[in-house]
Amino acid sequence: MRRRVVIAGVVAAGAAVAGGLYRFTDLFVKHYAPTPYDDVLVALQDREQAAKVGKALVTNLPHGGYPGLSAENIAKELRRRLTGHDLRDVALADVAAGKTVEMDGWVLPLTVALLSTLAFRALPPV
Repeated sequence: MRRRVVIAGVVAAGAAVAGGLYRFTDLFVKHYAPTPYDDVLVALQDREQAAKVGKALVTNLPHGGYPGLSAENIAKELRRRLTGHDLRDVALADVAAGKTVEMDGWVLPLTVALLSTLAFRALPPV
């Protein structure tokens, strides 16, 4: 009986350590501060890298940018585009329809550009 108790304790401690590492570190999966746009940003693998692309997109806008390019409007458009669809399929459809954005020699599908811009706008200031 004593051996079973020790084994159960070791298993429980291991599970607690693994759960703590998962929840409180970025060792297994990245954790981000909550935003009102998490339902859309969940499509991204790495928000920080997408935010870097989004920053480059926003800084390359003509002076003054576009008035309709607020985070709320971008999220609304992305919800419309991604509801019931996979990001990969939507991006391929964008390319097939010619809906692309060019930035520094890179050609991005419009949906990817919008997601990157939203990630940049939703990223907390450092």
